[in-house]
Amino acid sequence: MDKIDKTGPSRRALLGGALGGLAGAAALGLDAAPADAAGHPSHRPPHRRLRVLVATNEPWGTYHVAPLLAEAARRGVRLTQLVPDLSQIKPGDPVPVAVPRRAPRADLLVVAGAGDWPLECARRFRHLRLAASSLAYLGPDEAPGAWWLRHRLRTVTSSSPAEARAFASYLGTHRRVRVVGSPQTDDLPVRAPEKGLVLVVTSVTHPDGTGGAAPGTELLLKAAENLRGAGKRVLVGLHPREDRRLWEKYEISTVPTLRASARAEAAIGIPGTIFPLIAAVGTPLVGCTDPALKVPDYLRAVCSAAIEDAGAAVRAVQDARLPDPRTLADAVGPIGGSAARLLEAWRRA
Repeated sequence: MDKIDKTGPSRRALLGGALGGLAGAAALGLDAAPADAAGHPSHRPPHRRLRVLVATNEPWGTYHVAPLLAEAARRGVRLTQLVPDLSQIKPGDPVPVAVPRRAPRADLLVVAGAGDWPLECARRFRHLRLAASSLAYLGPDEAPGAWWLRHRLRTVTSSSPAEARAFASYLGTHRRVRVVGSPQTDDLPVRAPEKGLVLVVTSVTHPDGTGGAAPGTELLLKAAENLRGAGKRVLVGLHPREDRRLWEKYEISTVPTLRASARAEAAIGIPGTIFPLIAAVGTPLVGCTDPALKVPDYLRAVCSAAIEDAGAAVRAVQDARLPDPRTLADAVGPIGGSAARLLEAWRRA
């Protein structure tokens, strides 16, 4: 059975037990259903094929939808991501995409944020039922356009109790947020750390038409150099939109960052959506923060330490530890069956 560390309990037992003991979850309106609840046939009345359009704050960011494809195919759910044009879609991208004027018939529009593109799509498809799902972290401040979406939302979902609180603030709503887990945790790798290996988790250095950037890359670059100078092996997990040229002096992972994290003794990077997932694998984290960087507190909470000086990187990585089980469960959410729960929530919207 997979374990967070060699001597601790299994990840499922650890996270499930901690999540089950969260005080006040019901009062906050959070739904942490058992991992297999949505996937069991007895919980699903007969239904026809569901057709879903998805619009994200990163208009061409198909990597947010990709983890759902296998379960969608198993259930006969047709997913199509709406994009402004095809200019940023790579050949062979497995996620079906369409520009709005050529979008297939659909039953539901899912917005993964309240940025310009999801708002444009929501206005264009006024006749569709609307759901909001947090597929990547968003700041806790209310989005300027959220008010326009709120009255139409049939359901709101998020991956964890902590993310649900942040997403509710982002949407400016007090309504129930359904906690479904992250589809990326449905197939967590078994941790097998290699001595002296540190995973550097990049963000996005330069904003472009596909989305914004996170401050702190210069700090992370210097931290990586210091780690290599201290004798650490540096493995880089690139964000899908990161500039690869910045990191070519190091080994760049050929597998997704979450899978690569299973090899590392510790990971260091700019706190982002993947941080709680890496912690769920069992790899401790160090955050590189910047005064201009605003991220939800729960992403900082899964970090063993947060540094603003590259000179502190070596010691922080050497001393890195996992957060306590309660904090981890609050940030990660339920593990197992998450894609099924999310698709079921969309079907019921």
